[in-house]
Amino acid sequence: MSQAGQRKRIPRSAQVVRAEWLTPTMRRLTFTGPDLGCLRELPYTDHYLKLLFAPHGCDYGWPFDPDGMRATEPAERWPVTRTYTVRSYDAGRNEMTIDFVVHGDEGLAGPWAARAEPGDWIGFFGPGGGYAPDPTADCHFLVGDEAAIPAIGAALDRLGERARAVVYLEVGSAEDEQVLSTSPDVQVTWVRRQGRPYGDAVAEVVRAAGVPRGDVQAFVHGNAEMIRQLRRFLFGEVGFNRRRVSMSGYWRTGQTEDGWQAGKRAFNAELESQDSVVAA
Repeated sequence: MSQAGQRKRIPRSAQVVRAEWLTPTMRRLTFTGPDLGCLRELPYTDHYLKLLFAPHGCDYGWPFDPDGMRATEPAERWPVTRTYTVRSYDAGRNEMTIDFVVHGDEGLAGPWAARAEPGDWIGFFGPGGGYAPDPTADCHFLVGDEAAIPAIGAALDRLGERARAVVYLEVGSAEDEQVLSTSPDVQVTWVRRQGRPYGDAVAEVVRAAGVPRGDVQAFVHGNAEMIRQLRRFLFGEVGFNRRRVSMSGYWRTGQTEDGWQAGKRAFNAELESQDSVVAA
């Protein structure tokens, strides 16, 4: 245990072996390396890694010692993490895929992924996770934006042909849509944002369509304002069973991941207090 009472995180690494564009704004990188054995037999479909990057303006790249740099370098040169979902892991080939949303030169991870080629290395902490589709559910209700496509795609892969699912995904335009399932029991609705604030379009469509009937398990992840609207709808208007939903804001418009993570607890507390008002 560290002096702060926290378990020391172990930095791991992986090497790019393939790269392809799935859409104009999403690039898939396939990695390999001995450290990926940490992904074997994990139960979740929302596994995530904390990828390690140099901050803007710093000229170093992997490999580096994250803890060592924090002990010896000024704060503006400390490595930063960006959280990404593992889209898939093939244990037989020891290969992992991660799908990166890329918006030009915005951010750290997106531009890195846009330039990455076979032979490049990345460091990471993890994995973590907490959700997997329950095969006994009558229906799976999956809602998100671009950031949630990998986790929702992984859940649909896990379900295969065995289960019914209703999916709503918000993207910028028709060019950002992709095939996630060919099962006749999986209904995927793509909602095009077309310049509206993140989350508004998909929340409007979901509210109009309503929630499937029966024992429904839900996964709702993406922009924080989308979470605010859909939380109000599911818990305040529909009375959805909270024990059957995984819901979290992956990111917030106008904030870096560091800024969002610093304020996420307060945001969640605000939503909890709003729930109490609605319930009253």
